[in-house]
Amino acid sequence: MKRVLFMPFLRISSGHHHVADGIIKYLEEMEEEFDCEKVDILSYTYGPVEKLVSLTYLKWIHSFPDFYSWLYRQAAIKTKPDQKRAYRLFKLLFLSRMRKLIAEKKPDVIICTHALPSFLLNELKTKKIHSIPVMNVYTDYFINQIWGTDTIDYHLVPSREIMEELVNKGVNPEQIHVTGIPVHPHIRRNQTIQETKTDFSVLISGGNLGAGALKTLIQKLQPSGRIRYLVLCGKNEKLYQFIDQLNHPKIRALPYISSKLEISMFYDEADAIITKPGGVTVSECLMKKIPIFIYHALPGQEEVNFQFLIKKGLAFELRDWEKEGKVEKHILAVLQSKQQLEQLYKQVNQYHAELAGDDFSDILKAVLSKMNEEKRT
Repeated sequence: MKRVLFMPFLRISSGHHHVADGIIKYLEEMEEEFDCEKVDILSYTYGPVEKLVSLTYLKWIHSFPDFYSWLYRQAAIKTKPDQKRAYRLFKLLFLSRMRKLIAEKKPDVIICTHALPSFLLNELKTKKIHSIPVMNVYTDYFINQIWGTDTIDYHLVPSREIMEELVNKGVNPEQIHVTGIPVHPHIRRNQTIQETKTDFSVLISGGNLGAGALKTLIQKLQPSGRIRYLVLCGKNEKLYQFIDQLNHPKIRALPYISSKLEISMFYDEADAIITKPGGVTVSECLMKKIPIFIYHALPGQEEVNFQFLIKKGLAFELRDWEKEGKVEKHILAVLQSKQQLEQLYKQVNQYHAELAGDDFSDILKAVLSKMNEEKRT
């Protein structure tokens, strides 16, 4: 039985965890048996401190979004050739503990869904401290500069552009697979196109933490009766109670949904989704070919995701809704426009055509087989 160690970061429900959970589910459905475990290096190293860091992070991005956005770009995007000096703190805090972790767990393969553990493992491999095969699985539509690349064995990337970026950094193209951001196996690709309708069902999502300007958005909806709104409140109990107390016949609050089968059913019934540009949610909607309307982007990763999606024509921006409202008017204008929908589906199909043609489980099986062979040699 092969031991597979998954490394997201922090314990809060995020794309890093959802991608790891999805891959674990794929492995469970294979004939070969795998012993899978997720470990957050911060919790492993400092225990209860992780909860404080998670709460501080969430408070920070909502209270000081502009500062967080600036800092993220300086630290993770606008890097200079000698930027790795700025990562000395990461090494000081975590490198020895990462070494202890892999000695303790003895994994056959390590799969990173977050940049920090990838960076640390890359450092250890560079120093010949370990030779365990490592795979990066990217959960946003860009690669920040913290991700390790030099000694990482395989890369599952979200787009052709990211593949080209890695190749320019010296990564062997044979080590890169353009898979899109992996989604749970229960989220299957939708081959059908929405039929002409007069009344619609629209999902509203702020991520599993219910983050974002959702409450303000709800207050600006002013439903005319043409659209039924289902709001995925995540773990935001206050938002759920707020919507429930509105008692509006066209706005329904949904609590946190852990079942991907249930989520898939809601996607299948939806004509569109209003969301922020979190990597996993967007990838699921692209898989389902649901028109995406972006109302808000959290500072940092989501801002860059948003730029990618708009540039590729894969989503619509809800502009100036906080000042002008007119959310429903904008959505109806798109959903009732054959031309706009055909253009959207054309862009989505083109994006899907750029991805590897094989089923994700086949790609995963092939990559793990290669990694196992390389470990033996």
